[in-house]
Amino acid sequence: MIGQIRSRQPRASKLLKLGVLRAGFALGGRFASRQTVECAARLFATPYGSSRARALAIQADDEMERDEIVTGEQTIATYVWGDPRRQPYALLVHGWSSFGLRFLPWVAHLRRAGLAVVAFDQPGHGLSSGNLCTLPDFINTTLVVGRRYGNAALAVGHSLGGAAVTLAQGESWHAERVVVVAPAADMAAQAARFMRHMWLGEHLRERFFGWHERTTGINVNDLEVRRYLAALGQPCLIVHDFDDHEVPWGDGELYARHWRSARLLTTQGLGHHKVLDAPDVIQAVLAFIRGERVGERIVASPNLPYGLA
Repeated sequence: MIGQIRSRQPRASKLLKLGVLRAGFALGGRFASRQTVECAARLFATPYGSSRARALAIQADDEMERDEIVTGEQTIATYVWGDPRRQPYALLVHGWSSFGLRFLPWVAHLRRAGLAVVAFDQPGHGLSSGNLCTLPDFINTTLVVGRRYGNAALAVGHSLGGAAVTLAQGESWHAERVVVVAPAADMAAQAARFMRHMWLGEHLRERFFGWHERTTGINVNDLEVRRYLAALGQPCLIVHDFDDHEVPWGDGELYARHWRSARLLTTQGLGHHKVLDAPDVIQAVLAFIRGERVGERIVASPNLPYGLA
């Protein structure tokens, strides 16, 4: 009984803090909109502190080499297995408020598949420097790390990292094969969900998006992934759980409809986070690397929103 009471206390404390924040944003949105938007937008761009704590708690294997890349004002922590300058390599890109070694269960499998492996912590995450982080930061950092080692044999991204991997593909760097797990598809929709969750009024939407554009130099509508998918030709495997309550399954289905060489593997009952650790998912990715057919091809037309092929 005592253990149950203690386990409920942290949850109750979090709910209380959330309630106070929501009330503050709801009132502030009416009487001090500029300051409220500034505060809410910075909160939206601030990773959870647990990212750093979890990264520090991970015990990596002896083969891993820890390094750093300095880019602009940021120092990016990297984790390398093998020699990605000489071997084909896999670049692993974590999601929001996560960290590079979150992919540790994948490493031994990828090494046995003949790949060197590179993971890293995004700005404000894990052991990297910084406090704020946005999708443009995710994309730019992915490019900085990728260009250091050259084009990748495989790139894997989870959640916001999936969007970053996708939007990083181009002439200066690309991966021969791409895997996105529970990928986010629409930055504006994500921001709108955050605003509803925090009780920010719809009348603050443009100001909220304006903060993002002033901070990053990029209009949030230009980060809609669908705009860029038709230009991508390399094979892609999208993995998305039907019961994902953080990034809707429809986001992954959208990737599959518009990326002409993509296939969609749908899981169920794993949610947003466990899908990344699931042994069946890792085995499916290994089969994809070997060139085997995994998942379903999604087709679309003006008269058929989507279907299986």
